Amino acid sequence: MRILDTSAFIHEYHTDDETASIPLVKEELTGEHAFRFDALEGAGMYVHIPGQGTVDKVLRAGGETGDKGVLSETDARLIAAAFELDAILVTDDYAMQNVAEHLGVEVEVIAQDGIAEQRDWKFQCQGCGREFDEDKERCPICGMGLSRKNPA
Repeated sequence: MRILDTSAFIHEYHTDDETASIPLVKEELTGEHAFRFDALEGAGMYVHIPGQGTVDKVLRAGGETGDKGVLSETDARLIAAAFELDAILVTDDYAMQNVAEHLGVEVEVIAQDGIAEQRDWKFQCQGCGREFDEDKERCPICGMGLSRKNPA
């Protein structure tokens, strides 16, 4: 089974496997892309609502990888759906790929290259330069904002 992200509908992704998505994806789509969601649902695509416990697990994993701040609610719920259904997540979103791989969820990309490696992001203060393992609103030392930094 494949869980379809918004990009799958935009890029007219095709597969012979069973498909699923979530209601929030439909809300992100407009025009012909929304009709494509409806057509696939009418043809048997499963619309899944993941449990809040699984969504929380995804958000914790996003915190561990440093991607939590860039995951939307839709992103987290799609990863949770793929986790619950033991399905392949179809997405071009790099943060989603990173968190999914951290959780052991297989990913298939559509229109872009997938991530080359799973990363655990660091966060660096824009003022004093200190690095932190987790994202905070402000640096606890000097009060400046933090930015996400590639750990490599």
